[in-house]
Amino acid sequence: MRVALLANLKKNAPIIPGMSPDMWDDLDSEKTLDAIMAAIAARGHDVFFLEGNLTLYDRLRETKPDICFNICEGHFGDSRESHVPAILEMMRIPYTGSRVLTLALTLDKPMTKRVLAYHGLPTPPFQTFERTNEPLDPDIRFPVFLKPSREGTGMGVSAESVAHDEAQMRRQLRRLFDRYDQPVLVERFIEGREVTVGMVGNLTSPVAWRLPENEDAPRISRGLHFFPPLEVDMSQYPPEEMGIYTSKIKVDLAEDFHYLCPAPLSPEMVEELNWLTAATFRVTGCLDVARVDFRLDKHDNDKPYILEINPLPGLNPGYSDLCIEAQAGGWSYEELVNRILDEAIERQGLA
Repeated sequence: MRVALLANLKKNAPIIPGMSPDMWDDLDSEKTLDAIMAAIAARGHDVFFLEGNLTLYDRLRETKPDICFNICEGHFGDSRESHVPAILEMMRIPYTGSRVLTLALTLDKPMTKRVLAYHGLPTPPFQTFERTNEPLDPDIRFPVFLKPSREGTGMGVSAESVAHDEAQMRRQLRRLFDRYDQPVLVERFIEGREVTVGMVGNLTSPVAWRLPENEDAPRISRGLHFFPPLEVDMSQYPPEEMGIYTSKIKVDLAEDFHYLCPAPLSPEMVEELNWLTAATFRVTGCLDVARVDFRLDKHDNDKPYILEINPLPGLNPGYSDLCIEAQAGGWSYEELVNRILDEAIERQGLA
């Protein structure tokens, strides 16, 4: 097959006067693109790269791919991750991964949490702030955790993200408003271990974006393959990071990543996390691949809380969570990349 790898390279990102220095932290490197292309080519496909920018429409018409392997993060707007899939759907070109609505939904953290809460899935109590002087919901108790509503790769997350009182919270709100110019998510801080679960596959069709109304119904995860959970080993990082999986750890210290995979969890906890991962995958409408991040509440018997879902998980072979989890599960990088591609090919009935 002719496979177009669609991505946004950091080196090609636009330069904007006054932009935040971490604005393009979630874009990809040439190392990642080279690894993905090598993996796809190893299975006999004809693979080539196209930048996911304003040139894409014309380049797709010229190159006529059979399917696109999409990892585009986008550049601008509240729904930037959905821009390229929208073009592909307009042109009727098949692609890997989740569709337009899912990518728009999951980039917006408060909107995702509203969906999780509606379905009764455990996520920390939260509030969205648009101004620094808005009153805090009385149901939310300190400490709280603050982060931009529509960013990835830990952008805006630092040791100051945990506020223990009203004054700290207001100061951090101002910092985030000034830097990112978008609403801020404030949620109850869950003190405990940070764990992530990745998966590939698709729930057996047809599947609605809802959970069974009968609580005694079997937990549905047919068609999904779960990788061993990964725990970030916060004890190995500088104390000034305050035990938080910060932007600095994800970006500046990415090549020196400390983790436990498989995470030291009981079989019962792994089963619960896998179920919650499948349920989040389902109610947000994900396809082919995703990763769900959790915190385990050390003050409540390690009760898991869903923080967010990433339907475009990183694929850097050296340090991306999903790649580490796949390796711990006995998969090579080539197997991981091509399983994502094969899931999309089968789902869309391609030869």
